[in-house]
Amino acid sequence: MLKIENYHAHLYYPIEKLKEAKEVLHKVAEKFDFPIGRAWDKPVGPHPIGSCQITVPVGQLDNFIPWMIENRGEFDVFFHANTGDDLLDHTQYVIWLGEGHQLNLDMFKEA
Repeated sequence: MLKIENYHAHLYYPIEKLKEAKEVLHKVAEKFDFPIGRAWDKPVGPHPIGSCQITVPVGQLDNFIPWMIENRGEFDVFFHANTGDDLLDHTQYVIWLGEGHQLNLDMFKEA
């Protein structure tokens, strides 16, 4: 059986929209008691544009997705499960709101 520890929701934004993205993140913080990471002003990890990670507990995903659909504004959101298999987590156990983006998966592939 697949063991999901939690989910990550990555709010994606162009760098020039960082201020507006932070407003969405502020709304998340007001509504939910979830850890919110740094709002990056450059691509980080597999993410091709600016992003910020929100850690969503397993039991809260069903509340968070509908809220994010209504409150994400113009931004895309990449959700993925955290199972311990980074490649599968970022390719098979995913949900996109808005447009999907091509991730840089090289860091997860075996040499």
